[in-house]
Amino acid sequence: MSTRAPAPQAASVPSPPATDLRAADPRAAASAEVASDPSDKVAPTFAAFRDVPRTGVIFVTTEATRRGFSPSAADWCNLGQGMPEAEALPGAPPRISELPIRPGDQEYAPVAGLWELREAIASLYNQLFRRGLPSQYSAENVAISGGGRTALTRVAAAMGHINLGHFLPDYTAYEELLDVFRLFSPIPILLEGERGYAFSAADLRREILGRGLSAVLASNPSNPTGKVIGGEELAQWVAVGRELDCALIFDEFYSHYIWRPDLAAQGGISTAARYVEDVDRDPVVILDGLTKNWRYPGWRVTWTVAPKKVIEAVSSAGSFLDGGGSRPLQRKAIELLTPDATMAETKAIAAEFGKKRQRMLNGLRDLGFTVDLPPEGTFYVWASAQHLPASISDGMSFFRAALDRKVIAVPGDFFDVDPGKRRGGRKSRFRRHLRFSFGPPMAKLETALTRLSEMISETSA
Repeated sequence: MSTRAPAPQAASVPSPPATDLRAADPRAAASAEVASDPSDKVAPTFAAFRDVPRTGVIFVTTEATRRGFSPSAADWCNLGQGMPEAEALPGAPPRISELPIRPGDQEYAPVAGLWELREAIASLYNQLFRRGLPSQYSAENVAISGGGRTALTRVAAAMGHINLGHFLPDYTAYEELLDVFRLFSPIPILLEGERGYAFSAADLRREILGRGLSAVLASNPSNPTGKVIGGEELAQWVAVGRELDCALIFDEFYSHYIWRPDLAAQGGISTAARYVEDVDRDPVVILDGLTKNWRYPGWRVTWTVAPKKVIEAVSSAGSFLDGGGSRPLQRKAIELLTPDATMAETKAIAAEFGKKRQRMLNGLRDLGFTVDLPPEGTFYVWASAQHLPASISDGMSFFRAALDRKVIAVPGDFFDVDPGKRRGGRKSRFRRHLRFSFGPPMAKLETALTRLSEMISETSA
């Protein structure tokens, strides 16, 4: 009877130290903190679902809510908000306060939107930006959706196996959007604060040809930097897209908040629609809505303006993604979209928000912030805390300290768009930055700046 020798035991090899990417990427740590609820002894997990990170605005308001913040809390100053004040402004059209429900309003609206609203939007673009041009937008060049992210999601779902360029920094919600849809490959394009975040048509041509881009996504004016591609420069961008058959997807939700003097002189609205030669052949896709430019964020009425073929695709995507928007709100929106009402609202924005822009810009500089570029558009100031006291000289630390003073801002890390976290958790180039909104009323801005001044003084002592 043979006896088998015991199998030799494998040599013990020490495990490599675990790498916690949250140490390098504050956004990962932030998401983990928000996801955990101290009231739960053991947080449940589900095999079918992943952890979905919050966008920057949602993260900061969630953190503030833990400390007592609510939208109605009079003692909080929300400089992190991504919406403008929605009350009446001097010189603006009266705010709509009633919404009648008519026969048929209980039914679904068409996925592409009410035809009458689509016609009104096409007419608005033609009258304001395309007067005298041979190619005119029609209702078939417009699709309606229930919010800006819905419009973006429809466009993303309609794209194929392509390389899509996107900019750093840019709108925080782009990160998950560019990660979820796997047909296209997101390609980052770096913008430099030292250059004032400038990006010329020649730069665009080089990126398209060098990286094989079939589409480029950009917020214009840029959220968060406030940089505007406008005038002749925007005309050149459109020409490059036309020549190279590269779709230019412009998020123009801040296009009526224009502070650059030459563009303000054009009427205070900057849009690529001015420079399209053929509305059905130029690969230009414009996203806009009532959210910012008409100051009705709660309505969630937005639109896509593009060649008919693109509108057919995004509408088909909407049929399985969201099913369409609100019928009564779409119908009511028509009266807001006359040229006279639109220009009156835009002029009121320029007058009132222009004052707030200057106050916020001067106030942050007085506090010791560095501003790479005074905002040419939007209602944000993008500022660096690098010269503040060491304990609050990065965006996340400053944000947390400001919460103690009931002031909210958005750390710059969130705008370093990184779909799929492919950059290995390296520290963000924008970790010193924060985005400050001058969307709230002036009184809130004054209170916030006073509180931040006291915070910085006490930290320096």
